Amino acid sequence: MSEEKSAVPAWEQRFRAARVSLPDWAEDAPDRALYVSNSSGTYEVYAWDRATDTHRRATDRPNGTTDAELSPDGEWIWWFDDSDGDEYGVWRRQPFAGRPEGAAGPDEEAVPGLAPSYDAGLALGRDGTVVVGRSTDEDGTTLHLRRPGAAEAVEIYRHAEYGGVGDLSHDGTLLAIDHTEHGDAMHGAIRVVRLSGDGTAVPGEGAAPGDAAVHGDEAVHGGEAAVPTVAELDEVTGHEHPRGVACLGFAPVDGDTRLLVAHQRTGRWEPMIWDVATGKETALALRDEQGRELPGDLSAQWRPGARALLIEHEYEARSELFSYSLDEGVLTRLDTPRGTVGGATPRPDGTVEFLWSSAADPSAVRSTAGTVVLRAPGNVPPGSVPVEDVWVDGPGGRVHALVQRPAGAGEGPFPTVFEIHGGPTHHDSDSFAAGPAAWLDHGFAVVRVNYRGSTGYGQAWTDALRERVGLIELEDIAAVRGWAVESGLADPDRLVLAGGSWGGYLTLLGLGVQPELWSLGVAAVPVADYLTAYGDEMEALKAIDRTLFGGTPEEVPERWTASSPLTYIDRVAVPVYISAGVNDPRCPIKQIDNYVEGLERLGKPHEVYRYDAGHGSLVVDERIKQLRLEIDFVRRHLGGLPVGDNRADTEK
Repeated sequence: MSEEKSAVPAWEQRFRAARVSLPDWAEDAPDRALYVSNSSGTYEVYAWDRATDTHRRATDRPNGTTDAELSPDGEWIWWFDDSDGDEYGVWRRQPFAGRPEGAAGPDEEAVPGLAPSYDAGLALGRDGTVVVGRSTDEDGTTLHLRRPGAAEAVEIYRHAEYGGVGDLSHDGTLLAIDHTEHGDAMHGAIRVVRLSGDGTAVPGEGAAPGDAAVHGDEAVHGGEAAVPTVAELDEVTGHEHPRGVACLGFAPVDGDTRLLVAHQRTGRWEPMIWDVATGKETALALRDEQGRELPGDLSAQWRPGARALLIEHEYEARSELFSYSLDEGVLTRLDTPRGTVGGATPRPDGTVEFLWSSAADPSAVRSTAGTVVLRAPGNVPPGSVPVEDVWVDGPGGRVHALVQRPAGAGEGPFPTVFEIHGGPTHHDSDSFAAGPAAWLDHGFAVVRVNYRGSTGYGQAWTDALRERVGLIELEDIAAVRGWAVESGLADPDRLVLAGGSWGGYLTLLGLGVQPELWSLGVAAVPVADYLTAYGDEMEALKAIDRTLFGGTPEEVPERWTASSPLTYIDRVAVPVYISAGVNDPRCPIKQIDNYVEGLERLGKPHEVYRYDAGHGSLVVDERIKQLRLEIDFVRRHLGGLPVGDNRADTEK
């Protein structure tokens, strides 16, 4: 171990260290892959030729790029081009190998004629078929089909409610559409339609009444392509207890009409196989070597050849992988360390590659063959401390929290940051995160709460977040706060409520609803004025909000008012720090400005930082600047803090 200290503090090294996402490979050219990395200082898309082990940065934009797909033949990189992080744009493409030397001009528009929109999915067929999903405030969800050789794409689906592209069958004849036409955006349904060979109407058998460019009351004719419905899977309409279903993908075999589907019939997510041609449903007996049913949520994807599935098991903030033989009905655990699998992909050679990390160990792309497949260039970032699992009795059941204590700082009580996750349909996990590690370096304990509304604890836990939006989560957070103080972990006079996105929303709401519980608030890209936010946010989030509240602001105004941080702004009793992206389509800047103006009018101590990006930044220097400002704010206002390790650690 080296005794030398770097001039860069350990927390900053973690942010600056290059990292990579799990590579996605081309279906018919498995040696060609894409991944996202921050090795240039900004998160961008990289092309990786595995046969020659050559890497090329495919995108280069000031605010970064993360959304990209490879065509099945590996010849083309498709990437989504928005403006400064606003998530509103068009798909472009470039050759996998890059443009010939001396070739000029920007990447070409991949599907000319489609106006900019929010992304609602993309499917690229092996024969050149393309299905583009779009979402706009004016049109709702529209899907557009372009067949090989067609001059332009034709609209094949339109509905005001949110939906998107599910998957295209291996032979390009069937399209699965994920939709929420029933109006419940938390529980999706699936429609499978048959596509013609030339993008025109499909005559004859199978067409249901009203089938046209869309299905249902909003059918639009006028010469667009008709798409006959082959099958429907809707467990919301007419059901007293709605259950969601979601498309996981068609079997990767020509002519195979089996669709892998996730469902909530048993009160959690688990997979089944649905033959959309015959209607046959096949449940999967997913039990471990001792014959026990796996607890928690389950997902799956086809392994090459469609004779087996890769099963992803998520339970109590950790995950693991299994292989399931469809012929034998046998589930076999794959060797993955304790922690979190951040994505996995089965390879044609029989191995599985996965992105793994734990709270203590930085991420790397590993293989079940026992090797590290891909690690970003440069030094491995310093590690951090492991998490402890804590279960606390809350008003809606036991609440799971992940707790980290600063290394070598004694028994406590510690100044403590409650770092609240976004979503809300998300959860904190035992995975590596540079933000919490930075607070630990500065002498803080970190507590992360998987409140009601979080995923990974069953459908009832997730669905509990209805009507009393925000207030329910704060009850669970308060219960964990009570444990943290009573156990001696947290200093009750030095408690910071913090979070980003939905976590930022809960921070501002908590400062007003529970002013006696918190010493400071740090909110990044938050919802601050819910009624104004609803009017300005992207359509997909409006649909989620209508579902959460049980109606629009006009229909149930009392619920929206009760859940808006702006309602309680006069009760805020501690300093608050807010950061916001001026191009954010999810938590728009106007509603944050309304809240800040309220703080100013009331003379409440606060600081605001606005930056030129969307819902967060993809630029490493900007992320470091934001966290440095947050740490500085807390240290100035909290007082009595230890010096902490703001320098660099020795090698770990």
